Amino acid sequence: MPRTRTTIGSALAASLLLAGCGAEVNPDPRSAGASEKVTVKRCGEPVAYRTPQRAVVYEGGSADKMFSLGLTKHVHGYVMPPANPPVSESPWASEYAKVKMLSDDLLNKELVVEAKSDFVVAGWNSGFSDQRGITPQILDKLGIQSFMHTESCFNYPKYPQKVTPFKALYSDLDRLGKIFKVEKKAHDVVSGLKKRVAAAESKAPTSLKRDPLPVFLYDSGTDQPFTAGSQVPPNDIIKAAGGRNIFDGLDERWTQVNWEAVAEAEPEVIIIFDYGDMPAKKKIDFLKKSPHTKDLPAVKKNNFFVLDYNEGISGPRNIDGLEKFAKYVRDLKR
Repeated sequence: MPRTRTTIGSALAASLLLAGCGAEVNPDPRSAGASEKVTVKRCGEPVAYRTPQRAVVYEGGSADKMFSLGLTKHVHGYVMPPANPPVSESPWASEYAKVKMLSDDLLNKELVVEAKSDFVVAGWNSGFSDQRGITPQILDKLGIQSFMHTESCFNYPKYPQKVTPFKALYSDLDRLGKIFKVEKKAHDVVSGLKKRVAAAESKAPTSLKRDPLPVFLYDSGTDQPFTAGSQVPPNDIIKAAGGRNIFDGLDERWTQVNWEAVAEAEPEVIIIFDYGDMPAKKKIDFLKKSPHTKDLPAVKKNNFFVLDYNEGISGPRNIDGLEKFAKYVRDLKR
């Protein structure tokens, strides 16, 4: 799956006490309301949350969700792996500037403890990881609260939750709104996003509503391609614009397929997922030269659309990506 990054703010409502291999967070009694808990689901698990004051966010999607809700003051810092585009390109660049960049590497428990964080926002197997020793259960034992992107919950152990990617985005904003007691702001943000999606859907060419455009998302890979299954935002971006992800039948997030399946589907458009150290142009050059892809309809017609990393991972910028792709599809000559 693609690499990752994130964001965070200020205000200390908890002091972190380290003792041997453990740690616990003691709420500051001076913080009015900090001890008032609200129960919100973390994937399918009901969790009682105190209002966080020192959040750590991983990747742009996590930071964007917090910033879009006006929660910058609750963010202590962000972790932003290098695959993520520069935060200066974000619509919330001014908010990033108000919080600390904690690391340009992967999320880890030591970083969170050192930051005296009381809340961590990330995805399952995209930030949180059994292999790297940072999971919600591990953080629970340290007294550190956590929140997972609903989009990443479909195969979360014990407490899975499966909804379509755009609905997962709306759910996250609603849930964060409840945790931080900004429900009205969350409602307004979600309503705005839904209206933009409906507008894009309404403008899709009538012909595509009967016969959706076959679309292949190319993430990476030469021997075998990495692509988007049905459980990630590009699937909904493609569908809302009048297309059909050729791998929408795969109940996966980011997954590996084979070139034979790509060729058999005859995609008319290829979305290039742009991130990391391989520019979109190099990916396009590879597809034009590879014997597996050079004769695909999309390649022959030069039908390539570049999707920014933060428009493809769960976050408010998904709708920016939809609007851009929907316009590309409307202008496309078939």
